[in-house]
Amino acid sequence: MKIGIMIETNEPEKAWNGVRFANTALKNGHEVQIFLMSAGVEIENIEHPKYNAKAQLEEFYKNNGTVLACGTCIKSRNQAESDVCPISTMIDCLKMVEWADKVMTF
Repeated sequence: MKIGIMIETNEPEKAWNGVRFANTALKNGHEVQIFLMSAGVEIENIEHPKYNAKAQLEEFYKNNGTVLACGTCIKSRNQAESDVCPISTMIDCLKMVEWADKVMTF
């Protein structure tokens, strides 16, 4: 199955669970893409002793998961893109939704 996941939060536990689900889906043979939007583009800066969303995202990336990040959201927070979170557009978001069999939002 092709699964699209939109993460729109910088709340540690919710972001962590979103990427943890993505990792579980990848490990079970599914194709997965994550689109970071709104506060979700802050995921690499989330620090929490229990809910390490950044570590989950790095694992997802290392396992060849695709991560896209809203360029407008990144720029509005004066952030720069990274290897894990490249700047993407709403067209990329639309393409992910069209590609996916299912879309989840966290």
